[in-house]
Amino acid sequence: MEAPILLLSVVIVVVAITTHEAAHAWVADRLGDPTARQLGRVTLNPLPHIDLFMTILLPGALLLAQTGIIFGGAKPVPVIPWRFKRPFRDMALVAAAGPLSNLLQALLWGVVLKIFLISGIWSSSSQGIVVFQLGIFVNVLLFVFNLIPIPPLDGSRILAFFLKGQFRQQYMSLERYGIFIILACIWFIPTFQFTLVRVIFFFGNLVGDLTGLSSSAVSWAPPYLFQS
Repeated sequence: MEAPILLLSVVIVVVAITTHEAAHAWVADRLGDPTARQLGRVTLNPLPHIDLFMTILLPGALLLAQTGIIFGGAKPVPVIPWRFKRPFRDMALVAAAGPLSNLLQALLWGVVLKIFLISGIWSSSSQGIVVFQLGIFVNVLLFVFNLIPIPPLDGSRILAFFLKGQFRQQYMSLERYGIFIILACIWFIPTFQFTLVRVIFFFGNLVGDLTGLSSSAVSWAPPYLFQS
């Protein structure tokens, strides 16, 4: 891959992650908790969002170990639930904001790709098309992955809103083991990985349908992200 294409790809991935976190922070601020804003998290600057383990060490270790799948994340956005008027509902809204921002970005990159193709700026064989495909794929990946209902992923905050009392407390107590549960599901439960991949490509194709792209224009995944 040529250096300019690689650089643009890195930029798109960074924007996808930082926008996700900034969306959490912005919605939390709008709902009454300014903690994240006061810590400078309502920003697209990636530096405040970087987490040493999730952003650097974990993806790097998975890459070096050639596990066949690479994932990571950013520093969690600090939220103080008691500052919200309706803590569990508002926590669910804050959680949903991150994945929703990724879905909107995927649609945006789909629209941009469509414009480039129909205007003749790029053809379907142009190397630059990979950049926009990556923009779609990474954002769909973040959208789907973060909605998995395993604490502390965003999907768990949304599901917690629908649980009551002791069930909610026991469910959220799994958060301390969350990263290990996720890794175990990926490494030891083939059905989990297969289902995750299928859902990602379902939404990728949905983005293609909504933006008028062919399935071949969006159903692309770097071989180092998933292996079947």
